[in-house]
Formats: sequence, structure tokens, C-alpha cells
Amino acid sequence: MTDSNATDHKVSGKTWQLYMIQTRLNTLYTGITTDVSRRFAEHNSSSKRSARYLKGKGPLVLVWHQDVRSKSDALTLEYRVKQLSKQQKLSLIAGTLSLDSLRVTGPEEGQDLADNN
Repeated sequence: MTDSNATDHKVSGKTWQLYMIQTRLNTLYTGITTDVSRRFAEHNSSSKRSARYLKGKGPLVLVWHQDVRSKSDALTLEYRVKQLSKQQKLSLIAGTLSLDSLRVTGPEEGQDLADNN
């Protein structure tokens, strides 16, 4: 039996990932990529590929990353993580809040994310 998400999970053999970076100002930045090491290096450089939000806020620390099912899943979860409070993001980093709890399906779709804790 084949997993229907298996082909969606990878693009050119790479897995989509959701990640969080902490700045020297103790703020959290959330993003998605297929290569966390490369993307983190871009954020740390003065390259045009670095996120504008992170410029001048180093040193940066990659505090969390996790594989996700697909690019679509990554985009949806990135949006939902960005809607969380800082405390909820810290819970996600600590592992006390599950990324799966942010995947809303069925009748709970209209439910507030704060209710998922």
C-alpha cells in the first residue's frame, strides 16, 4: 500500500520543513524551506535572499525545525504558527505543543488556535 502523501512530501528528493529562528532581541521568525541548513546560512549572511525581518537582528539561532507532509502543508502550518502567541511558539519548540494539533480538519476548522492547547 502506498502513502498518498509520499509523492507530495518531497520536491526533487527534498523534504519540506518548517523552522523557527530566534534573534538577539529574543523574537521568533518562522519560515519554510527544503534545506534548513542552506536557508539558515542565507539568513545569517548579508545576501539578498535573507529575510528582511532578520537583517541586523543577529546573532541568529535556529531553535526548532520539523519535517512536514508537503509544500501545501508547510505553507498552511507556517501561517498557523505565525498566528500563535510567543508562549505557544515556545511550547512548540519545547515539544509540549504538537505541530499535529495545528492541523485543523473536520468540524473544528473554525476553532480558535488557542483552543488547541
